[in-house]
Amino acid sequence: MKTEVKKLDLKKTLSSYAAASGRYDIIDIPPLRYLAVDAEGAPEDASFGEAVGTVFALAYALKFASKRVLGRDYVVPPLEALWWADDPASFTSARARGKWRSTALILLPEWITDAMVADARATCASKVAPEALARARIETLVEGTCGQTLYLGPFANEGPTIAALHRAIADAGLRLAGKHHEIYLSDMRRTAPEKLRTIVRQPAVR
Repeated sequence: MKTEVKKLDLKKTLSSYAAASGRYDIIDIPPLRYLAVDAEGAPEDASFGEAVGTVFALAYALKFASKRVLGRDYVVPPLEALWWADDPASFTSARARGKWRSTALILLPEWITDAMVADARATCASKVAPEALARARIETLVEGTCGQTLYLGPFANEGPTIAALHRAIADAGLRLAGKHHEIYLSDMRRTAPEKLRTIVRQPAVR
């Protein structure tokens, strides 16, 4: 009888995926290695959609290669993204979404090598826009101390939660550092906006 390969689910094994609505935690995040593709504009703009499609294509190519070649299977982690703008108010009071810039991210298991990513890039060459694939890279995020909470609801209404997280960071004697980070626990294609679950994370320093 063929032995079933046990799947690793990083959402269940990494404490950094734990968050609760209405609770603002100060946590330490270890260095984590991601697939990354940059984009410009609001989340609904074509640039971000192209970046998301590219990281998912690469992520699934790696998952299948890992199971086939190494006998190690895993659940593809949720989509994440870094967001930033020249004016931080673009995320809170002004909400000037067209001025946002972003990096779409998907976390990699530690055993995925650079060579495997290169092979996945070749596998996806006929499925992904060449300019998007050219922007794809491996990036290690070293965020360290972060404030984090769980936001429930549509993305357009995140502003007050983000502002509250920033206040909690200041109340802890810290200041904002690095880029606004979101982790999309819900499948935004199949989930009603009011039921979306998003971890909101902000790096901070003393």
